[in-house]
Amino acid sequence: MTDGPENDAPATPASEAAPAKSGTASANPPLPAPPVPTVERAETLNTNDLHDLCDAAEAAIIDGGGFGWLKPPPRHTLEAYWKGVMLIPERMLFVARLDGVIAGSCQIQKPPRNNEAQGFACNLTTNFLAPWSRGHGLARQLVEIAERNARDAGFRILNLDVRETQRAAIRLYETLGYSKFGEHPFYAFANDRYVRGYFYFKELIPLRPAATPSESLT
Repeated sequence: MTDGPENDAPATPASEAAPAKSGTASANPPLPAPPVPTVERAETLNTNDLHDLCDAAEAAIIDGGGFGWLKPPPRHTLEAYWKGVMLIPERMLFVARLDGVIAGSCQIQKPPRNNEAQGFACNLTTNFLAPWSRGHGLARQLVEIAERNARDAGFRILNLDVRETQRAAIRLYETLGYSKFGEHPFYAFANDRYVRGYFYFKELIPLRPAATPSESLT
């Protein structure tokens, strides 16, 4: 301990202490606003959207959640793919955004017009999210918005298929009420082995039972 008069001086009472200045560093800074997740049907894609969609697709493919591709194709191939999707009347594209930036997408694939016997059903396909956008509820929103649009278009059944390795997607589909009806042991080939595929369906518009003769007379 150092000897000196300052050590013997009486402490200043708390009531006489100088008031703290406002706006000092001790004040807690405001927390950043949480990112805003949104999902919408894409009727058009501008240049920025196309760029973001390709970036998200590349990230998902590298993470193993791509839609068929095992490694990202050249950028011009991805751009041509998405431009082609916008030209196909039998496809509806839905995009997920985080703070306005496209982070993923899915599609509703309608049956061909000549397939009247199966015209009541459509397929959910190419469903993916970039890894950096997960944890904000976008995966669930994407499927729910796609379901709503399929239902509004008059489709009764929504089918989908998924690799057995995509466990998070499988959990989501089963949570949303999809029923598994089959498996394909040779669904895909990746990393020098076959990957099993699972097939699901969901009834969007329940079929009303036919009226009995007694009911039809009332």
